[in-house]
Amino acid sequence: MTNPALRILIADEQHFHRMKVERLFNHLGYYRVAPVQNLKELLTLVEYGCEPFDLVVINAALTAGSLDLYAFFLDNCQVRHALIFNDQPSRLASMPLCVKQTIHVSPISLPDPMCIQRLMSSVDVDARAPLPEGPMVD
Repeated sequence: MTNPALRILIADEQHFHRMKVERLFNHLGYYRVAPVQNLKELLTLVEYGCEPFDLVVINAALTAGSLDLYAFFLDNCQVRHALIFNDQPSRLASMPLCVKQTIHVSPISLPDPMCIQRLMSSVDVDARAPLPEGPMVD
């Protein structure tokens, strides 16, 4: 079941690509989508946002090597899931399973409907899971 309240951020330099990916989400029932065209806009929205993004979809070429996307998404509590497209998933293979469940990597140049549907099946399930209430102390 689609959760239309999910917050999604799309980052790509190409306006056409952003619009195409946004329409894929809209066709699936997701409308809280924010498209950005550069890394500075993405960083600003993530850093100063009042609530976390459930998903960030980013073209790896957008960073041009200026930011380690894996480290950024791992260490950022403002992003629950990330799809890094137009990248090679080789680094992800050596990461723990918990990382692989939140950071998704694809070599394709632009996500297609099947890619988005598969991704959202795990993002939606995770969004329905209750958040931990606080640190666990023994």
